[in-house]
This record gives sequence, structure tokens and C-alpha cells, in this order.
Amino acid sequence: MHLDEYQAFDATGLAELIQRREVSREEVLEAAITAIEKYNPLLKAVVRTRFERARQESQRLATNTIFAGVPTLSKDLLMGMAEEPLAFGSASLAHWCPQEDALLIQRTRAAGLIILGQTATPELGLMGITEPKAFPHPQNPWRSGFSPGGSSGGAATAVASGMVPMALAGDGGGSIRIPASYCGLFGFKPSRGRVPLAPAHGEVWQGAVIEHALTRSVRDSAALLEQINGMAASGPYPVPRETGYMAALSSPLKPLRIAVSLGESLSRGLGTTINPEVKLAVEKTAAALAAMGHEVEWCEPPVEGEVLADSYLTLYLGHLAADLTWISQQTGVPVHKLDIEPSTRAIGRLGAKLSALDYELAKRHWHVAAEKMSRFHQRYDVLVMPVTADCAPQIGELYPSESRERIMGMLAIPGVPSLALRVGMLKRLAVDALRRTPFTQLANLTGQPAMSVPMHIAANGLPVGVQIVGRLGEDKQLLQLAAALEQHEEWQCHLPRQAFRA
Repeated sequence: MHLDEYQAFDATGLAELIQRREVSREEVLEAAITAIEKYNPLLKAVVRTRFERARQESQRLATNTIFAGVPTLSKDLLMGMAEEPLAFGSASLAHWCPQEDALLIQRTRAAGLIILGQTATPELGLMGITEPKAFPHPQNPWRSGFSPGGSSGGAATAVASGMVPMALAGDGGGSIRIPASYCGLFGFKPSRGRVPLAPAHGEVWQGAVIEHALTRSVRDSAALLEQINGMAASGPYPVPRETGYMAALSSPLKPLRIAVSLGESLSRGLGTTINPEVKLAVEKTAAALAAMGHEVEWCEPPVEGEVLADSYLTLYLGHLAADLTWISQQTGVPVHKLDIEPSTRAIGRLGAKLSALDYELAKRHWHVAAEKMSRFHQRYDVLVMPVTADCAPQIGELYPSESRERIMGMLAIPGVPSLALRVGMLKRLAVDALRRTPFTQLANLTGQPAMSVPMHIAANGLPVGVQIVGRLGEDKQLLQLAAALEQHEEWQCHLPRQAFRA
């Protein structure tokens, strides 16, 4: 199978070729390996490969699975494979291996997908860019020197460049949707509890984190969710496995009442400036939805951006402090000696000084936001707004400067972290971290399904995704809408290196 033939199909299309015996799964696997070996030295999406193990697993694969030998990649974060490295993008875990497969990995394999390696992520998945000091930085396939976003940046680069047709990813504050927007892909974040994190985790970031994938087509995303959904028996939410995600794509979609916003209520107080291309992308999406027969109305979501950002960052800091303690326990290295980045260490020191009171008050605001959005969705079926305020940034543009890292180093002085929190450093961190990306955290805090759809190419040649948020639990309706938009807009022509047949 030639490389251009391999790249001409999404995952479902490749599976159909294999099932019809027009091509063997071995040929598809070798084409994927060729693509990774050809593109990864330049694009740096994959941090480690497992080609020989993948070949062996392909030989043992059942032939009646939905993806039937289609290659994929997992993310170097949270969802590990037994006795194989999982570094979380950090030098501190460079030699750490989980003892068993994550349930998501088990279900991925049961669906017939072959995992060829792991993709790059920022250290501990903490940033909306993928520039870990311990690993090479993935490039955006649309333009050299630009970021694919984060934290699933390596996954986005791998899919957009045609290394694999889909890649596993995770989203705790936009980490699927931001890379999807920057790389012209479809990125779907399911509802809270839809995908299990067992056995290593019950929930991560108080339930804000959800695993799924980055794909080129809506049908690939729906087909994968059909296979991996359903909370583990040990999970914190009673979310049973569902079927019907694929069937929903071909079901007629009733006219929806759709709210459209530029996200002013979310970005207020953070110094956000929206690129006119982003505004144009949102307006284009609103016009397309109206042309499809939906009732479209401009309306702001009823949330306070500054309060939401403070609440999100408070739990973010607290969990990082706990994560560093966990890494210390796993490696036997004291927290203060861990090989971590200066910004990670500084944020961890702040998190260690948070009070239980501050943490609980921040968590309670998550429910306040969820209640407000629940009432909002009594009127509107979905909310359309930006994914980010701009196109993809240049690599290095958003990473903390050396001078900022030196300032962060002062948090090692006893008493300084507590003082920094009292004088408002948390708010400063919120502004710095979320100025460019204040629109995606809402769905993580409320648990709602949300997606990035590739609706626009800016004048500078970079893609711009548009975010659509649905009611909690109504993932199928959101996928239905995505499939209708995909057909209406012909997303396939947006890929930077190849077009595929869906």
C-alpha cells in the first residue's frame, strides 16, 4: 500500500478496505510505520514507538473488530500500557512504567486499533502548548515553526500530517479542542464520566479530564466512542455503556435553537483580544447553521469569566501539588529534587500552600457554573463560540520566558508561596495562562460535551476551529450536528497534506 493511498482514507475507510480484503492489515500497518518514519523526524509528534510489538499484536488481532487493524497512537499521559514507559512529558518519569493496561487502552485494542507509539504532551499536560523540556516539540503540519497546541499537541500533529488517521487524546481544559482548532481536525470532548480512567484513576482534576481522540472525520470519532464509552465498575459516576453513536450520524437532526457568542463573558477581565479571523469563523458557522434550517441567536453564556478562571486555576494548582507528591512516591525522589520544569515546580509550590477552604470554595463554583448552563440550555440546544482567541502561536511564543522562570524560582524561598497567593498571584497566573484560551474550560467544569469543528482557514493559511457545546449527556445530538456540518462544509479539503474519502 503506497503512502498516498494510506493517507487517502480515514480510520473507518481503512477498516473497510481491510474487511473487503482489498488490502491486508499488514500493508496498512507498514504504511503507517513508513509515514511515521518519514514525517516524525521533522514534525516530532511521536516521542516513542513500539513497532515490533505492534506487528505482533496485529497478527493476533480478531478479524471481526470494527477497526480491524487500523493503526493509531496513544498519548504520553495518564493512559498507559503495561510495562511500557509513560513519562507524562516529564524527565522525572522518564523510566516509569505502569503495571497494567489502562481500561481505555484495553477497549481501544478490543476495537481493533493497533497502537504504534505515544505522542508528545507538555509536562504533566499542564499547558495549551506542547513544548516539554524533556522531549522535542511537535510542529504544526500547516506551517513550520508554529505550535499544534496542547496538551494533545503530538496527537494533533500526527493526525493532521497523515501519520495515523486518528490518535487518542485527553481534555482537561481544552486539550483536545485547542489542538483540533490549530490543526484543522475534528476534536470531540465527551460528557463527564463517559470514558473510564481506570484502573490508575477514578477521576482526574475533579472530573474535568476526559479521554477520547483527535480525528479527521466525525464518523471515526463516533465509532471510537461507541467502543470505549462506559464508566468502569470502580468509577465515580454511574455512566453505563451506550450504543447508537454511529446510528445517530445518519438519523435526521431536528431544527435546533442555537446560541452564538464570541465569548465576551468568559474572556472579560483576562485581557483577551479576538483575532478577526476567529470572529469570521464564528460568523461563518452561524450562517451555515442558519442555512441548514436551525434557529440561530446571538447570546452570551451566563458565566463570569474571571471567577471561572480563578476556580479552575485553584483546583489546577492543588492537583499539581498532589501529582508531584505522587511522582515522588513512584520514583523515590523527594519533591524538591524532582527533575521538573521551573514553571511546574513554581505552580506546585503555590498549590501546596492552598488551604482546604480555598480548594472547596473553588470546587463549589463548578456547580454554580453547571447550574447556570443547565438553565441556559433550557432555551438553547447548543452554544457556538470560539475555541481560542487566535490561530496557532509560534513555538516558544507562549512558553514562560527565562526572566519569568527566574521570578518563579523565588517561590523556593520559605514563606514566599503563601505571600504570593495572598497578594493575588493566582489571578495573575489565570490571566497569563488563559488570556489566549479562555473559552474551553467551561465545558470541563460543567461536564458538558463540546467539540471543535474545522470551519475556517485564515488568510495566513492556518486553520481556525469553532467550538460547539451541548447539554450534559447529549453527546449524540452534538455528533449529529457535527456530521451535518461536515457534509455541509466538506472539511476534507482542509487537510494540509492530503484529502481523504469519508
